[in-house]
Amino acid sequence: MSSAYTPPPNPGDTLKRVLVIKLGAMGDFMQALGAMRVIRATHPSARITLLTTEPFEAFGKACPYFDIVEADGRPKDLKGRADLIRRLRNAGYDMVYDFQNNDRTAQYFMGLSGKKPLWSGHAKGASHQHMNENRGEMHNFDRLAEQLLHAGLSPKPPGDPTGWIIGQDVLPSVDWIRPAFRDPPRFQPAFFSLNGPYMLLIPGSSADHPEKRWPIDRFAKIATWVADAGITPVIVGTKAEGDIGAQILKMEPRAKNIVGRTDLFQLATLSERAVFALGGDTGPMHLAAAARAPGVCLFAQEWNDDMARELRTVWNPKTRLGRAAPRGGSMMVLHAAALEAISVDDVKRAALGLGVLPPNIAPPAPVRIASETDPSENPPGTDQTAESSPEVTERSDS
Repeated sequence: MSSAYTPPPNPGDTLKRVLVIKLGAMGDFMQALGAMRVIRATHPSARITLLTTEPFEAFGKACPYFDIVEADGRPKDLKGRADLIRRLRNAGYDMVYDFQNNDRTAQYFMGLSGKKPLWSGHAKGASHQHMNENRGEMHNFDRLAEQLLHAGLSPKPPGDPTGWIIGQDVLPSVDWIRPAFRDPPRFQPAFFSLNGPYMLLIPGSSADHPEKRWPIDRFAKIATWVADAGITPVIVGTKAEGDIGAQILKMEPRAKNIVGRTDLFQLATLSERAVFALGGDTGPMHLAAAARAPGVCLFAQEWNDDMARELRTVWNPKTRLGRAAPRGGSMMVLHAAALEAISVDDVKRAALGLGVLPPNIAPPAPVRIASETDPSENPPGTDQTAESSPEVTERSDS
């Protein structure tokens, strides 16, 4: 963004009808919660509608940021899309915040004939267009913060030269969940027969991205490690991941398998009280981060030849890690070119680094440094330098 760029003014609390678009997926939806909170704070008197999809309908209806939730935001055919655009046009929205920002929602904007509402997003011709041509390479939080800045919003008083603190004012929170439901019994650990300290194992991943899944037997070994220290490993996930939960339970019978038994609210409230969470680049791990749970998150770097020519920094925006790693709570991120390169001991060391484990927990194996004077310690074809180390650890405290 050019330093000379001046965002257009935002009407603030003068608007009556506001639309927020966020269709999915789960991790992206959770990471947008902070930006949604900013929208509600900016337009406190407006009637704010969330356009989303069915998996997030109940979550959106309970969220205090919205007055109305519509869950048909992704029609399957052209007729459904035309009907949706017609409904958006007839609703008479004063302003739309498009947090999905894809070709589909750009078509929604283009389909609004006549006088279009004010529109925040990357759609060409939008009144409050996100102008950064490199926005696709930004971390989700930084991109959302900059989009709001381009929509005329800033958490700083007018005239304050410090402007928007990128990525910090849009961190999500789920602290509204317990008050919204008056903290019912189903939000308590005892509802799942948990009566002592526990941690969350989140072993699943999208069916389309098996490369995001750490080997199941390694999750089981972590389960055994924490169980030996008196911490109950609790396996969570969707019904589709039932086989994974069953496999881990077979390898470590002291685990508690509640795969398929939690909704988003229960997963959030369990995360709030967990010793820590362990999982990969998946929606429930981002929800755990929003709940401020300590955690160890495992990322595959997705290197290719072009990426390899870039600086291999942890937050390199040209990697999935640099665009979407969770922030919030205390999240330790481990990454490697492939998740198989991350060992059980790597995860143990990262978990110990969170500072939340009991003193009686078994230490991981010591890191073994190859001797420069003994060729047998460093076989041909291997490189023991720090630059080629298969994992790097970063901690995010927010």
